Amino acid sequence: MSKLILMLISIVTLLLIFIAGSFLANFLFNQGVVKEVEALFSKVDMKNEIVTIEDIEGLPQNVQKWLEYSGIIGKEKITAVRLKQIAEMRLGKDKSWMPVQSEQYFITEEPGFIWKANIKAFPLIHIVGRDKYQDGQGNMLIKLLSLFTVADSKGKEIDQGTLLRYLAETVWMPTAALNEYITWEEIDEDNAIATMTYGDITASGVFTFNDKGEVIKFEAERYGEFNGEFRIETWSIPIGDYKEFEGIRVPTKGNITWKLDAGDFNWFNFEVIDIEYNIPEPFNSRD
Repeated sequence: MSKLILMLISIVTLLLIFIAGSFLANFLFNQGVVKEVEALFSKVDMKNEIVTIEDIEGLPQNVQKWLEYSGIIGKEKITAVRLKQIAEMRLGKDKSWMPVQSEQYFITEEPGFIWKANIKAFPLIHIVGRDKYQDGQGNMLIKLLSLFTVADSKGKEIDQGTLLRYLAETVWMPTAALNEYITWEEIDEDNAIATMTYGDITASGVFTFNDKGEVIKFEAERYGEFNGEFRIETWSIPIGDYKEFEGIRVPTKGNITWKLDAGDFNWFNFEVIDIEYNIPEPFNSRD
């Protein structure tokens, strides 16, 4: 057998081993997320409490209008959520957009979420990500080909960022806005500031409403990582295209932009394609 054939056999063998390793790593990554979600949902208490008009009294008028528009009056308070998204993301203004498929799980009595994403970077090259907010702490884990850890970020900056992410995403579970860890203050007819305090972190963001009662933008001063260091920048999320899921009216499309001194950087565009509310088990769903 010639050296060339032996070399080709060796290359193919190594490639197959690498592919098998990536598949195994992806399976283990997903199983790890499953365990984390199950641990998160173990905190859920299905109280079956009904939201009444009295529950929203005392809130700013624009917040009341939003909650009424969302359809939560007369429905159960939302305590557990499963959500599916399709999206696209890029890592820089000069970088290509990459398709993303993701699932996200929320709990609301004790605020928390787990977001799992699969990103197609290039043909045969994928990235998996898991963003988590639990017990007042955040963690972002990113792995190339499910094998190689690119980021495993923790700390006060991540805690603040994931808290603000949870606050912004209450638009998908509007009854969460009634929890004691969030307070509201009207700025003007179209804007209200929400302040969330949980654990050691307090942060605020501005919700902007239209005349119908829809939230059309969330904006906050959030920590982000830029050129290897964390700093506070303006994080802006215009949203729209409202649809109903199980009788709850929520926005389904939006884009995420950092407003930087060097110019706006829109890096993530998303569409929500399914939401399930108050699911007793995180994986007992409409798969």
